[in-house]
Amino acid sequence: MPHARRPPGEWNADIKIVTEVAGRICALPVEAGASVADGDDIALVEAMKMEIPVASPAAGKLKSILVKLDDVVAEGQAIAILET
Repeated sequence: MPHARRPPGEWNADIKIVTEVAGRICALPVEAGASVADGDDIALVEAMKMEIPVASPAAGKLKSILVKLDDVVAEGQAIAILET
């Protein structure tokens, strides 16, 4: 039996979610495998005594989380992979 084909433009894509600031991961409110909406917080990064949220750029499923609590991250570092 042949596999069903998806119409063009309906392929799932993986998106790297990156942090815009350097700092320490102080919260990971969602786990790998969770469904997230556009704008949901994926992590909080503590920088200069502030907690800066890292939000999902689209709706989808978190394929993996690349950091752990208390990890130090650099600006522009990928912290999670989102499957849309």
